[in-house]
Amino acid sequence: MKNGAPLIKVAATWLLILMLAIAAAIITITVVNTNSFGPARTVENYLDALRAGNGAKALGLLHGRVPSANAAVLDGPGLARSQQDLKDVKVGDPVAGPDHSQKVTVSYTIGGQALSSDFKLAQGPKRWLFFDTWSIVPTTLPVLDVSVVNANQASVNGVDVNMPNGKNSFAVFYPGSYSADYKSPLFAAPAVQRSVTDPLVSVPAVTLATGPTGELLSQVGSTIHKYLDACAKQTVLMPANCPMSAATNNRVVSAVKWSIVDYPQVSITPYGGKWIMAPLTVRAQVQYQEQDLFTGAVAPFMHAEDFGFTAKLSIAGNTVGVTPVVSY
Repeated sequence: MKNGAPLIKVAATWLLILMLAIAAAIITITVVNTNSFGPARTVENYLDALRAGNGAKALGLLHGRVPSANAAVLDGPGLARSQQDLKDVKVGDPVAGPDHSQKVTVSYTIGGQALSSDFKLAQGPKRWLFFDTWSIVPTTLPVLDVSVVNANQASVNGVDVNMPNGKNSFAVFYPGSYSADYKSPLFAAPAVQRSVTDPLVSVPAVTLATGPTGELLSQVGSTIHKYLDACAKQTVLMPANCPMSAATNNRVVSAVKWSIVDYPQVSITPYGGKWIMAPLTVRAQVQYQEQDLFTGAVAPFMHAEDFGFTAKLSIAGNTVGVTPVVSY
């Protein structure tokens, strides 16, 4: 009996150690299961794939169905760019849902606006006997429709894309921020941004309002200026192929001098798939000496007047042609 007491103490000590080891293992498995294999971690992995521009991995984690749309921003720089405007991103704690599902809400801001996206996850089979697996419930990716005026190209998140007949549709991941614009030396459209938060909410279509660049207006304005300056050099009352004209019932006894008081303001707008110029108005002044036919008196004459005309544009690549049109 005396030898049995120490054995009992040893056995009790080992039993306590075993129980503590089991408890520690249970705690470790629980922590690892929650942090590394829980539903929130699955969503975090998906967001990491979006930031890295890894569309294949993101699509696999999302179990997303790709709609019949252009895939230009589903991978690479265009996809990574969709995450750059998301600030203060926080992945919330899972919330139990029906059929043993879990909902994870991701909150963030875009341009200072507070937004959020919900992910529903279903539990899968155990991994290595102890660890849970969670899968995002499959859904179809959202679509962003883009149109551009009088152009067959555009840019979405910095990726150049074709726009057949000025239109195209793009499959996009969520959450994300997508910016479309158009730039060329002669025409440009300011960027339009859309925030995509939910696959079930339609994304407002983007219409890029293309207009002339400062370079184009400068080129056309310079051509019009040269044309009018050449008209002003003609020393006649009615310069040939020019909008200005003057008439008098008296005799002109000096050289006729024209000068441009105000050059036209150039405005170019789209119409019927082409670019047209708005009617132009030039203010010109004419001066000369005239002799009254009845009295014979000679006096100076000076008069300023507005004259209207139009011009046709011809554009081939980055080359611009301007043809003034004068109606008498």
